[in-house]
Amino acid sequence: MTDRPRVIISLPDSAECATVAEWLLADGFEPVRRPSPQAAADEMRDRPFALLIVDADYALNRGLHPARNAPTIIIGHAGSGLQTESISGQTVYLPRPVDRAMLGCFVSMAIIDDRPARRSVRKLVNRFDAVVNGVPSQILDVSIEGLRLELAGGRKAALPPYFTVRVPLVGVAVTVQRMWTRSSTRHGSAIWYGGALSQNRVAINEAWRRFVDTVPAASDKAIQVNT
Repeated sequence: MTDRPRVIISLPDSAECATVAEWLLADGFEPVRRPSPQAAADEMRDRPFALLIVDADYALNRGLHPARNAPTIIIGHAGSGLQTESISGQTVYLPRPVDRAMLGCFVSMAIIDDRPARRSVRKLVNRFDAVVNGVPSQILDVSIEGLRLELAGGRKAALPPYFTVRVPLVGVAVTVQRMWTRSSTRHGSAIWYGGALSQNRVAINEAWRRFVDTVPAASDKAIQVNT
């Protein structure tokens, strides 16, 4: 038995499918390769899964969508008219060639941040400095409810269940509950932490909300993940 989140991968190119599966396995997921739409549909029907990664043709022209309330990442060719953003609800689009860091980011937002309380826009931002319990770090994305940040390697056990994040640039400091921890897909020695704002005064929550509203997105777009 494994407690790794199961990810169904349905891509026609066997090399691409194997590469994506390799990345997911290294990042702590259980990849399940199903190259045909029918095989993927059977897998979705027979066993629980956390995420579907599917070819654009399979999803848009052959009707392969999750039969349950699970997120989907659609992979297609650049210039197809689709954008790297939310298509509808829990579905996001990722153009080829697939970038490992971007895929890892989408997977983490779709699965690891998949909590019933989350209903807000998740904004990818240009990395900027923060101080976490006195340790320098970088914030990678933010939402009204929380954030994702990166610390240098060797600090995996450093953050307690609740920690303080201070953003010197804007003078905001919030208490955050640690929700998940994993190795960065961008820097192998670094660690990603995902957290939800917790136990803050109303004034602090409002200051964070203003910060989230005004901080520029990395691509001038926000990616919505309905979790």
